[in-house]
Amino acid sequence: MFDEIADKFEAAWKKLRGQDKISDSNIQGAIREVRRALLEADVNLQVVKEFVEEISKQAQGADVIAGVRPDQQFIKIVYDELVKTMGEANVPLAEAANAPTVILMAGLQGTGKTTATAKLALHLRKLERTALLVATDVYRPAAIDQLITLGKQINVPVFEMGADADPVEIARQGLAKAKELGVNTVIVDTAGRLQIDRDMMDELSRVKDAIKPDEVLLVVDAMTGQEAATLTRTFHEEIGITGAILTKMDGDTRGGAALSVRQISGQPIKFIGVGEKVEALQPFYPERMASRILGMGDVLTLVEKAQEEIDITDAAKLQEKILSAKFDFDDFLKNTRMMKNMGSFGGMLKMLPGMKINDAQIQEAEKQLKRCESMISSMTKQERKDPDLIAKSPSRKQRIANGSGYKLQDVTKLVADFQKMRSLMQQMGQGKMPNFPGMPNMGGGGFPGMGGMGNQSPAGNPVYGKKKKKKKGFGEL
Repeated sequence: MFDEIADKFEAAWKKLRGQDKISDSNIQGAIREVRRALLEADVNLQVVKEFVEEISKQAQGADVIAGVRPDQQFIKIVYDELVKTMGEANVPLAEAANAPTVILMAGLQGTGKTTATAKLALHLRKLERTALLVATDVYRPAAIDQLITLGKQINVPVFEMGADADPVEIARQGLAKAKELGVNTVIVDTAGRLQIDRDMMDELSRVKDAIKPDEVLLVVDAMTGQEAATLTRTFHEEIGITGAILTKMDGDTRGGAALSVRQISGQPIKFIGVGEKVEALQPFYPERMASRILGMGDVLTLVEKAQEEIDITDAAKLQEKILSAKFDFDDFLKNTRMMKNMGSFGGMLKMLPGMKINDAQIQEAEKQLKRCESMISSMTKQERKDPDLIAKSPSRKQRIANGSGYKLQDVTKLVADFQKMRSLMQQMGQGKMPNFPGMPNMGGGGFPGMGGMGNQSPAGNPVYGKKKKKKKGFGEL
């Protein structure tokens, strides 16, 4: 997400690099680039106008800070305004004083509302809040079945009365059932339409009056761009919403919806959907989103995702193995699969500050990981536990190559890279500086057999590091 707008902002910073201070003359080019970036990201026109006016006023009145370059100062001004535009702080879900908390889900058809309902229930489970899902969408074929299937997948009960019942009565009885079960939260999935119409709004109003929800969340497709903000405002004026969930954020490289919704509708974005899996729902933090937009990464979200997947006991055992150079192929396989559970490999890399990586490089990295997995899967249990066995035996290498469908030299390279990586980890764990920069054959960091993602030759092939001739004098500093 935000790839396009991040690239355009980079052009704005370049306008100020090399300048000694921000001035009226040199700021105009940078501001034009910011305006172009926002418009091309499909940000609402009124939001663009207000945003540009504010950063222009802030930049021209900014005091020059000693030791800070003008482009860095301008980035800070843009960052602060992005945070302000998107809402300044995370707005958590309401929690009623007397359980259950009632959440009403609204939205048009095709926005991923039913899936978002299940994702929200799973998020609540992680917060140790119990939930009941209520299926009131009696119009869309298989909507009730979809919610039941998702409920089983996340182990959350679903209340339904079939497709012939009145949605208002289903919602009312669903709330009564939640009180009977003693659950913490009840989430009501409502029917959508292809477009806003009077019948849908009337039904939503009647359901809302019947259950008196603590939260009314509008589910909006982020790929609709600035239309998402207009839609949120219309729903708020008609039925009164308390927040929005932006879905399909992983598929929107522009990011206009995230920048428009709060400013136009006045309602906060509470969650974003970043994938099709039920785990792919994240609380919305404006400051973290601003960091992603400006290419600064999002380490906090990455850490939170890791904490959900990593077992503390396993992490301690792994650390011990690394320090004693006993890290084996089973450990490698386990950790790569854990990374997959955290989300896409490319998505995680983009959360790291300063990580400039394009889609082609991400695809190549994911392809190389699959190669490694395939070759490791062709090894025996003994070989995975003791990589040195393979290193000493050409026949074992040939058998693994035949079994995985790769060449002998691919297996040889995988084992050699793995042994070098294990040696490097041991040296670093013991506080010693290794005598080569970064991971072997990985352009400064990575996994065995993956080549240098950031260290490519002009032809696009990995550079495996030719030895440099020793120079006289001071050499390289």
